Amino acid sequence: MSRICELTGKGRQVGCNVSHANNKTKRVFLPNLQNVTLMSDGLERSFKFRVSTHGLRSVEHNGGLDNWLLKTADAKLSPRAVKVKRELKKQQAA
Repeated sequence: MSRICELTGKGRQVGCNVSHANNKTKRVFLPNLQNVTLMSDGLERSFKFRVSTHGLRSVEHNGGLDNWLLKTADAKLSPRAVKVKRELKKQQAA
């Protein structure tokens, strides 16, 4: 399972540990991913996603899962999130 947020696309970053003697060694910064269940108001269903805490705050700030999915580009979203977004658009069109 990859360490990528399903809603924001946030993944691992690479940096260096720097010692007191200024020796630099490679290291990895992983996002803080949580398994959460988010409720879709438009579809009246809940969906399970693996989301970073930063992404969870962003979703809440934008007014919920539906608003977040409609505003976000498909390239950032996971295939499961894109599928939910398509269902949401289809439901709104009807």
